[in-house]
Amino acid sequence: MDGWGDFSFLAKYRLASGNAQHGNFDLSVWALTTFPTGQAKNGSSNASVQPNLGGGKGFGKLAIVSTIGATLPTGNPATNTAGRPVLWNTSAQYQIGKVFWPEIESNATFYHGGTNDGKKQEFITPGLLIGKCKLHPDNPRSRPGFAVGAGMQIATSHFHTYNHGLVTTARWIF
Repeated sequence: MDGWGDFSFLAKYRLASGNAQHGNFDLSVWALTTFPTGQAKNGSSNASVQPNLGGGKGFGKLAIVSTIGATLPTGNPATNTAGRPVLWNTSAQYQIGKVFWPEIESNATFYHGGTNDGKKQEFITPGLLIGKCKLHPDNPRSRPGFAVGAGMQIATSHFHTYNHGLVTTARWIF
């Protein structure tokens, strides 16, 4: 890659939540706004807004999380080429031991408008997360830590733009 990418801004609001003693759940809304500040190939031609709704529920060592959102470009040519895709993601994770979280995830995109109008792309991703690994595990009041993970996105729909994509994550938790 060369040059700058687009500028993005995220706003998130937690509508409701409860810890393990009060339902073990979360319900949030958020919006991602992207402005076309990138150079040539590294950015979009138009600004876009992506409203989202997400929720999760824990059942002992099992956690299920789902989100749905849509990318809404503000003008042409982005609307004509990318359209207004709806993205839906659901994952299930199960805790084994203190830090191992095997997971399975479904990631679907439903294309409305644009060059892929009417098509659906879906991936199933088996993966493993390791975390939260505390920086000071001997101190029960210590909060900082990290988590890492990896998975393999496997296309399950007839239409897909790639297959067998490795995804990784690394997170600093405080």
